[in-house]
Amino acid sequence: MSDLTKRLQAVKLFAMDVDGILSDGQIIYDANGIETKAFYVQDGVGLKALKEQGIILAIITGRNSPMVARRADELGIDHVVQGRDDKFTALSALADELGLSVGECMYMGDDLPDLKAVREAGVGVSVPNGCAETQAVADIVTTKSGGHGAVREVCEQLLKAKGAYDAFIAQYI
Repeated sequence: MSDLTKRLQAVKLFAMDVDGILSDGQIIYDANGIETKAFYVQDGVGLKALKEQGIILAIITGRNSPMVARRADELGIDHVVQGRDDKFTALSALADELGLSVGECMYMGDDLPDLKAVREAGVGVSVPNGCAETQAVADIVTTKSGGHGAVREVCEQLLKAKGAYDAFIAQYI
């Protein structure tokens, strides 16, 4: 068993950024100046599967957006931290609050504010459309881009490491 697989098996908290991870990173305003976001539906199915396996889900984002709160509510993400660019500090505080070590956390991010959290988490993840510096410190760089199935890809990898992937698929057969 690889070191990465052992670290994946130890994950109890999956925290992620939003822009560039759950969305494609674009910020779009409508004619009234209201920010909108598009979320990839398959990511949501993967996140719900993790929650069913007892993985704690969290969002840590630098922006404040009602769309993020709404999507988190739809997916049952209980921990939503908005308006924080100090992602590692926020991740550490959340881990402490939950009685976890940072080593039991997976963090997924794409840009410089995410770099330390990606580097210091038990498993750090980035995306191919992420900045080079964050990709360089990540344990995993997904094949799919943020907002286009990257989160689902990681969910499936985590489910496989924990031996829960076949049961996840079986419920749809």
